[in-house]
Amino acid sequence: MPGAGAARDPGHRWRCLVAAGLLLLGPGPAAAQGARGPAAPGSQPLLPPSLPGNLPGAALSNLPGPAQQEILQRILDAAGGRSAPAPAPSLAPVPLSAAPPPVVPAPVSVPPEPGEPLSNTESFFANRLPDQQPPLRQFGYETFRNLAPVPGGAAVVGALPEDYVLGRDDEVVVSIRGRSRQSLSVRVGRDGTVVLPDLAPFPAAGRSLRDLRADIEARVARELGGSEAFVSIGQTRQIGIFVAGEVVRPGMVALPALASVLDALGAAGGVRKTGTLRAVRVDGPAGSRIVDLYAAIAGAPGTPNLSLREGERVVVPPLGGVVAIGGDVTRPGIYELPAGTASAPLLLMLRIAGDTLRPAGNRFLSQGTDAGGRRAFSELAPASPIRRGDAVVVSPGADVAAGALRLAGHVAVPVTRAAGRGGLRALLADPRVIRPDPYVRMGVVWRVDDRTRVRRFLGFDLGRVLQGASELPLREGDEVVVLSQADVLWMASPSVQRALRGETAAGAECPALTALAVAARSSPLRFAHARSAGFPDIGAAPCPQVFQDYPPLLPFLLDQSVLLTGEARQPGLYPILEDTGLDQVLAAAGGAAESADLSAVEFSREPQSGAGAIPLSRTLLDLRSRNFAAIRLSPRDAIRVPRGFGDRDTGPVTLVGEFLRPGTYDIRRGERLSELLARAGGLTPQAYAYGAVFTRESVRQRQQEGFARTARELETSLIQVAAGQAVAGSRAGGLDVGGAINAGQALANTLREARAAGRMVVEANPVVLAARPELDVLLEPGDLLVIPKRPNEVTVVGAVLNPGSLQFATGWRAVQYVRAAGGAQRFADEGRAFVVLPNGQSVPAGLGSWQAGGPPVPPGSLVVVPQDPSPYETWGFIRDLTQVLGQLSISSAALAVIAREVRH
Repeated sequence: MPGAGAARDPGHRWRCLVAAGLLLLGPGPAAAQGARGPAAPGSQPLLPPSLPGNLPGAALSNLPGPAQQEILQRILDAAGGRSAPAPAPSLAPVPLSAAPPPVVPAPVSVPPEPGEPLSNTESFFANRLPDQQPPLRQFGYETFRNLAPVPGGAAVVGALPEDYVLGRDDEVVVSIRGRSRQSLSVRVGRDGTVVLPDLAPFPAAGRSLRDLRADIEARVARELGGSEAFVSIGQTRQIGIFVAGEVVRPGMVALPALASVLDALGAAGGVRKTGTLRAVRVDGPAGSRIVDLYAAIAGAPGTPNLSLREGERVVVPPLGGVVAIGGDVTRPGIYELPAGTASAPLLLMLRIAGDTLRPAGNRFLSQGTDAGGRRAFSELAPASPIRRGDAVVVSPGADVAAGALRLAGHVAVPVTRAAGRGGLRALLADPRVIRPDPYVRMGVVWRVDDRTRVRRFLGFDLGRVLQGASELPLREGDEVVVLSQADVLWMASPSVQRALRGETAAGAECPALTALAVAARSSPLRFAHARSAGFPDIGAAPCPQVFQDYPPLLPFLLDQSVLLTGEARQPGLYPILEDTGLDQVLAAAGGAAESADLSAVEFSREPQSGAGAIPLSRTLLDLRSRNFAAIRLSPRDAIRVPRGFGDRDTGPVTLVGEFLRPGTYDIRRGERLSELLARAGGLTPQAYAYGAVFTRESVRQRQQEGFARTARELETSLIQVAAGQAVAGSRAGGLDVGGAINAGQALANTLREARAAGRMVVEANPVVLAARPELDVLLEPGDLLVIPKRPNEVTVVGAVLNPGSLQFATGWRAVQYVRAAGGAQRFADEGRAFVVLPNGQSVPAGLGSWQAGGPPVPPGSLVVVPQDPSPYETWGFIRDLTQVLGQLSISSAALAVIAREVRH
């Protein structure tokens, strides 16, 4: 019968089911293919049908291939009398367009988020280890931060292990090649079988991929002769896993069939910090097992079984015992002890923490709790056990440098080298490590005494070391310091000289100067040889870096220095070793100057002896043979190279004004003004020799001192006047004593602020000097001679009606010039009027009624008519003001003439 034949023919049944499905769904691509005609025998084998483009109320053409295959499989199951599988009640419904969740990659440890609050366990250890910053965190819990499944993510398709156990809804991809050619993607049905065309169903659920592949390959080769099958897995099924215990979101989670315990925990939001990572329990039909996650995320011993099967349950119990590992380890943190244990070897926990940073020499300080709850400290060995709640800090046993020495100072780059590789010559084998312009006569080694552990300086001759003629063995901890020429020259600076006097500049940031000032005050004679160097009142040079780094170096170098003064190109203090030649010191100082007198070089020595009396010996050396190497020096010696006697003086003289060749002239000792005038070519026809202005620095200083003395005397007189008037009660007479005292104080201040001209009255007429040699003045360095042009005016100042300059009139006397200036004022003191002559002298003007009018006034003179002091005659301090005002007038006149001539 046809029905019986159809039952016996599985292929016929498959074709009938497909036809029924097509009739239900409507025309589709398969129907269109059938319209083109039946396939000829031996043509393409039957391919699995595809869905039509539309179902009532839904468009199917845009659905992904796996979703269409799922719909087709359900139709086939329904046509075979089997009901469609109902979804598990605890699983969320999966839309047709959604792919199964992806397989999550291996966990990666992620550091805690910044600002994440401390857990109770972390706070406990943070209080115990306050110096550990940042505070220690519990290890491993950040692993789950990025393990949550991505919604809508595509399933991972690829090679699966041969022992993969198939289940319902797994997709099996079968490719048949050879006589029969077809490619099929079918799912494991609800009955656990895989149906292929022209072949009996294959049992698949519960079988490994290896067994199913072998079964399909064998049957295809047997029943489809000349064909070969290739079997693989496409998409995997989803399984439901229940996660409970100390997780963020306990409950049922949907996972791919290949998901692991870590994936399940990640899907549940991760493990809370109150949950264990070392005793996660997995329960299922096959029994229970304990999973130690440290073996997967921390490299702890063991190979955990992380696989999951449908129906299993993952339970996270509470946190077990923990210990803290801090200090010098690769991964400081809080670690859980192995499950079920109250202690573990320190070495095991150190390995979980990444081991110590240094391979040896570690110190393990444990902070635990005794029976009374008190903190107990102990030193541990690597094999010692650590208990629950212990905090172990790893630190160096002795954090000191060993086997090293340092090169510093005037070098290209300060470097640290290993000791035991030779002495100074090996350290300085490459001369390029030393910067240009070093001080070659001495370098120092800062060395620690092995017995007392006190540092001291050892000197060495750097030049001989660089030449290979000297050597100094080096030890562990030595610091070799190279000096520069600038460092040595600074030893004679004003800052050092002030420190030698026991002074330090305010705000000076040079600890070497402070150390030197303390040493100089405690022993003033210790640096007696160094006090003659430098200029202590000129500026403040900055402190070199080497003396900031090594403050005790400055007193040591001064103790080891010789003093070189006089005619050397760079005099100063030069540190040397014992028995150093004078030639080497002079070479460091740039040599002796050409003006040096080598026939009388003074050599002073202070013997180094422990006797109570230390004599100072001085010797004059004749070194004209320049055999400087024969003079052997010791520290604290003094060498003075004198200057040879010469006629040249120490400064120039300046000629300004009416000279044929004005300018600046150097002079010899004892040179006179007439000789200088002759060198300048004499005077021009317009020169006014009688009005010559000659200034000298020494005279200016004496005049300035006179002004200061007069100001002091004036203030003393003011005090006497104030005291006398207070006793006599002269205020009743209407005198304004306070105003007069204020005026006197203002005058005293003016005297202090006035700058003296330093003018001398000299004869500058060459004719007169030739006739009267006694008037020819000896010149000094710094003298200034100004010869003006012949003036044609006379100036009248003071108590006159119209002060000013009047045209010179031959034969006129002072009274005529005063009359031409409008006459004297009402309170003028004509009897004390005077004339300042052009050469700087002062003579009475002769304006009094009993005077004859005075001598004729030459051009360029200044007629001064003072005020009448008679109303203030009772005040004794006013009586001599006329003389003071006259000095000021002379100074002002001299300065005015000099300024005018210099401008011309």
